[in-house]
Amino acid sequence: MFDASIGALILAGGKGTRLYSTRPKVLQTILETPLLEYVYARFDPLFGKRVWTIVGFGHEALETAFPHAKERFILQSPQRGTGHALQVAWPTIRNSGVSHLVVANGDTPFVSEQALEDLVNLGLEENADIAFLSIVMDDPGSYGRVVRKSNGSVSAIVEARDFERMDPGDEIHEVNSGIYLLRVDAVNKLLPLLTDDNAQQELYITQLVDLACSTGMRVVAIEQGDGPELFGINTPQELVDAENRLCPHIVQDWIDQGVIIRNREVVRIGPKVELAPGVDITGPCEIYGHSVLGPGTRVHSHCRIENSQLNGCQVHSFSHIHNAQVGKDCSVGPYARLRPGTVLDRDVRVGNFVEIKKGVMGEGSKASHLTYIGDAVIGKGVNIGAGTITCNYDGTNKHMTHIGDGSFIGSNTAMVAPVRIGRDVLVGAGTVVTKDVPDESLCIARAKQKNLKR
Repeated sequence: MFDASIGALILAGGKGTRLYSTRPKVLQTILETPLLEYVYARFDPLFGKRVWTIVGFGHEALETAFPHAKERFILQSPQRGTGHALQVAWPTIRNSGVSHLVVANGDTPFVSEQALEDLVNLGLEENADIAFLSIVMDDPGSYGRVVRKSNGSVSAIVEARDFERMDPGDEIHEVNSGIYLLRVDAVNKLLPLLTDDNAQQELYITQLVDLACSTGMRVVAIEQGDGPELFGINTPQELVDAENRLCPHIVQDWIDQGVIIRNREVVRIGPKVELAPGVDITGPCEIYGHSVLGPGTRVHSHCRIENSQLNGCQVHSFSHIHNAQVGKDCSVGPYARLRPGTVLDRDVRVGNFVEIKKGVMGEGSKASHLTYIGDAVIGKGVNIGAGTITCNYDGTNKHMTHIGDGSFIGSNTAMVAPVRIGRDVLVGAGTVVTKDVPDESLCIARAKQKNLKR
């Protein structure tokens, strides 16, 4: 971690027009994880609480997505460019007491800790007033070009749209990554001088380089080669390319740690997933969020798992598990759906076309096929017959169903909550249960069969 004199500002106020989305640009996802979350994962260990975030378009959604960071959000309204964002943040930065500030775009999800350390350490070593990371690209595209003097020192950064209007002679392939180290006292003199005399009529941080050079300040570009980890995400193509670059690296890393991943080319694993050695996964498969797969877990093909904990169980093909907990020796699927709040104790069987929402199933219980269990607590050793449902919603409120240990629920049963079924109860097939059933009872609630001549 850097010392208390170094702070960081993340620019996350943009709309991302070229991504054609109604949500903030930094909430676009790679492997179901927002771009800004990747940036925080790099910055928080280095800067601690000295990370501020400029927000603007859709800031309410950002506050919801990142409640831990919202106390250090700074609202930019209206959004008039990166230079304006820095001006808006400047009173906070000055009052914080930091001597240097790292500024980065929130759409640069893969910037490495090493690159940030190079920026800070070399910038301080060179006694730079402004330092920034640059990269060399065959096709500079929408990146600002780094213009150097004949002696190699930096003279300016020219935004792409303005560069197209110039006639610089030779093509320039060195571009600005948008990640800076600013000496606060030096930049304090330059910020009021920013102008909007450019193609977009906005205030740019890049103009600080021009101003610093013209006043004799020291500006240093720290070249990082052609590393894609500094690429920003501006278009759907760039978003997809970034995801495709990351996927195989994550899969290979888990294989190196002892995880078996079959048909690996179509397995997608999010950056926050935890897998124990010996976990066996077959693609196609998607595992996202804070999912944890413990020893002995096997996931068959065509499954999606999100924010769930699986401990030594089997998940058969075409099953979806979201915000659920699955215990040891359980069997889920095929074609099962476990929704948020589901908890399966040890040795539970959830079979074909079974859906569970906020349902707790005790050890050894079974729901083998064609069943909906919602808002229910089911004891140990319970058997749920095919076609059974808990009628948990009365049109206004949700209600609970309780089933005691050892009970047998016949096929095509409807349990109208709120209702309690005791232990060792037998509910006849086709029953509609509307009243509590005491322990060790037989419950039948259906009309007597009549056979009539045609």
